[in-house]
Amino acid sequence: MFAVVESGEHIARARALARSFLTELQARCGLREQVRGSVEVSELVTNARRHAPGPCLLTLARRHGGIAVAVWDGGSSLTTIGPRDPSRIGRHGLEVVTALSRSFEIHRETTGKRITAVVPLTDHSDGISAAHRTT
Repeated sequence: MFAVVESGEHIARARALARSFLTELQARCGLREQVRGSVEVSELVTNARRHAPGPCLLTLARRHGGIAVAVWDGGSSLTTIGPRDPSRIGRHGLEVVTALSRSFEIHRETTGKRITAVVPLTDHSDGISAAHRTT
């Protein structure tokens, strides 16, 4: 699944498309619990729109027993994650994404950058197991 995000309205639409994709994946895989990825989509798309010029591109795909949430934007500077600071107000989004992700990568592209977070399918799995399938 992919979506081009150009405005705040498009951020909401990207979130809705992601929820639809994840719900469909849950049904297709026969999982009882909700498939993860919505928080990562929201944080990465919002950050791209807030901190980079122009549109961004959201891509969701199944990868290595999880969900790869990738966001490309046209920003030239690589995203940095600040040190953990519980007293800081705001700017914790990437901390949350990295904590929820199995892997987190930032790659410079020919134009812009791509951030990819791979999350387990569900809160209690690192892939699909028989215990998480519906009967």
